[in-house]
Amino acid sequence: MTTETAVPEPTPEQAALFARVRRMMLIAGLTTALAICAVLIAVGYRLFKSEGRAAEAVSDVTATLPKGARIVSSGVAGDRLVITLDVGGVTEIRTYDAHTLKPAGKLKFANEP
Repeated sequence: MTTETAVPEPTPEQAALFARVRRMMLIAGLTTALAICAVLIAVGYRLFKSEGRAAEAVSDVTATLPKGARIVSSGVAGDRLVITLDVGGVTEIRTYDAHTLKPAGKLKFANEP
């Protein structure tokens, strides 16, 4: 003696509802997959770009100062290395890119005559 549960056929309204739910689940799943892919691409891009910067900063750089110049202070401002110099009584600020150590700018301060 076997007992089988009879599954009734869905009504047309139920079939339409099931199709609508399947379509909404498919849209939600594709949207989630797209969002996860976007996050992974963004993270991979950031990791790839940061590795390139690290390789550039490894090289040795020698900055020449004017004769008689004295370093008064140094600091970091964002992505810049800031060096304050005293060159014969004149204050000068030099900035360098912190990743490549290339000169980014120079500012001299002088007294009015």
